[in-house]
Amino acid sequence: MKLPALTALHFFTVAAQTQSFVQAARLLHVTHGAVSRQVRLLEEGIGVELFDRRNRAIFLNDAGRLLYNVTGPFFEQLEGAVDTLRRDAREDVLVVSCEPTIAMKWLIPRLPDFHAAHPHLQVQLLTAGGPIDFARTGADVAVRRDDFYWGEALYSETICEEWIGPVCTPALWPEGQQLDGMRLLRSKTRPLAWEHWLRLAEVAALGSTRVEYEHFYLCIQAAAAGLGVGLSSFLMVQDELASGQLMAPFGFRRDGSKYCLLAPRGFEEGRKEWVFLQWIRAQMAAIKPP
Repeated sequence: MKLPALTALHFFTVAAQTQSFVQAARLLHVTHGAVSRQVRLLEEGIGVELFDRRNRAIFLNDAGRLLYNVTGPFFEQLEGAVDTLRRDAREDVLVVSCEPTIAMKWLIPRLPDFHAAHPHLQVQLLTAGGPIDFARTGADVAVRRDDFYWGEALYSETICEEWIGPVCTPALWPEGQQLDGMRLLRSKTRPLAWEHWLRLAEVAALGSTRVEYEHFYLCIQAAAAGLGVGLSSFLMVQDELASGQLMAPFGFRRDGSKYCLLAPRGFEEGRKEWVFLQWIRAQMAAIKPP
């Protein structure tokens, strides 16, 4: 006996799950018409209708429920098996998604240490911030600040608290200097960061002007070039502070946020995600904000 095409069965299963061709099309990234055609081909192939169609809505009938009781678990098991095979096939590669400035200013300079400690693991770095679709990006873990809600579907582990403070060149900050009248460099990715810090530190910046940059990385570069005072995470400027290129006239303060390591599944001891979690926690623990 010849079975119907797998594509038709897959489209039917998603339509049965959602009870909607429109919703199924969104999940499958195809058109509503494509879902409708595949379901109709399936019905014609087996000689029975699987949905009752009323007022542009669809409802599984008895035949549809009978088929879905088989195809639903089948595709769930198939997806699980394929996911396992994919993960096992690249167990020596760890794909890390990281916010761009943290990646450039903190993570990349420390990756040689990770590679020395774990030579069997190769890190592939993706730069991105905010919400992440692990299935679409192929990332295994993601470094994110908790400035958005990622839901209960993801696993997360705290890796460090956030410390922020103004930074500038020593030449721009003679003894007794204050923020009044200064050019303050602001990042579009954290538009209210200056206001938040000024309240935390109880510092005024009367007559100051604001210059906006696309990313924190550009603010740091502009501050290092003497273009103004940037507000930065301590993570992002450790090297510049150590070399004396930048100074932090007010030190750094915890702003109440934190950095976390996200993953689509739990951190199982011994697996590559767990190995990276232990390493990055140890690296973060060595940070001592002035």
